[in-house]
Amino acid sequence: MSRPGGRATTKPYPLPEGDRKRYSKHGSGLTKQRKEGLGTNNSAIATLVERTSRFTEIVKLDGLTSPEVVDAVSAHMQQIPTAVRLTLTWDQGKEMAQHQRLAKEAGVPIYFCDPKSPWQRGTNENTNGLIRQWFPKRITDLTNHSQADFDQVAAALNDRPRKILGYRTPSEVLTDTTLRR
Repeated sequence: MSRPGGRATTKPYPLPEGDRKRYSKHGSGLTKQRKEGLGTNNSAIATLVERTSRFTEIVKLDGLTSPEVVDAVSAHMQQIPTAVRLTLTWDQGKEMAQHQRLAKEAGVPIYFCDPKSPWQRGTNENTNGLIRQWFPKRITDLTNHSQADFDQVAAALNDRPRKILGYRTPSEVLTDTTLRR
């Protein structure tokens, strides 16, 4: 992972593979939906997933342009405790054209996955799959849902015990991580 040319630096991503305990980072991305039969209704949400605890935030987006995505993600990131708000990793989408503004407003460096390398944000991709249990692809128009709806889904995910966390919930692990810092 890196910040490709035109995106500030080519400095390598600092997280050693498999080392989730030492670093607390957010993976993020867009889950886009196209409602079957309408063809013109593109809707999306941004997902923010803390890598150590798997704590999930879902951000309602009013549009898919870079300013709209950056405004929504920046406002949401500023609500996350600074102890766990260390970096943001995104894919190579055009919605991050204003990534430098987001980095400044959210106060975190932003890294980008290599092209066609979704496994570099595996936790986020897995979480997007879980979110689709509530909002199936090609069926759900995300514009019909409020931020409160997305908050309820995130709360359900954050209170769901995970085998990878020793059957603890993301909420419990995040609380423990925050208290230790």
